[in-house]
Amino acid sequence: MGNKSSSSSSSSSSKSSISNKTLSGVGNLIKLLPTGTVFLFRFLSPVVTNNGNCHNGNYKLLTVMLLAVCAFSCAFACFIDSYKGSDGLTHYAIITKKALWPSPSSEHVNLSSYRLRFRDFVHAYFTVKVFAVVALLDGNTVDCFHPAHKSTGKILLKVLPPAIGTISGSVFMLFPNKRHGIGYPSSSDGSATPNTNHS
Repeated sequence: MGNKSSSSSSSSSSKSSISNKTLSGVGNLIKLLPTGTVFLFRFLSPVVTNNGNCHNGNYKLLTVMLLAVCAFSCAFACFIDSYKGSDGLTHYAIITKKALWPSPSSEHVNLSSYRLRFRDFVHAYFTVKVFAVVALLDGNTVDCFHPAHKSTGKILLKVLPPAIGTISGSVFMLFPNKRHGIGYPSSSDGSATPNTNHS
């Protein structure tokens, strides 16, 4: 009887471990998007889509504009980084080929280690893809452009977001994000020295 209870507890323990890893992976994927951009999209989507009733062309135009602005914001945020200045404050700047721009005077931080890298472009591309998944999961946006999706595109809408999420998650595991731009979680150590592994 003791063996039966120990095997069932180990089985439930492994199931909870798998679900915890899955939820952790989804949470990490969401962290790849700027929180302000996602909030703005979720807040404005019902308004600009008229709750999914885009019979008027103006609503479709507003929805396209919202999607474009949010996608640009997600991509642009990949080219912003932060550092702790000599004044103890967090400064944000745009990444360039040589260093951060504009680069306020800071005696203790080597700003040249924050150079533009190939992974920044990879992150920008896949961040836009992850935002596209968020847009596809928004019922108002989908109803605005494809009102008949309830019958024809239901399978595509079930399969496409997890597929893009899996591919993007794999790429983000291979190229981890070391940037801490506006709207992204800040580094937990809070040190004034930059992470020089921005490769």
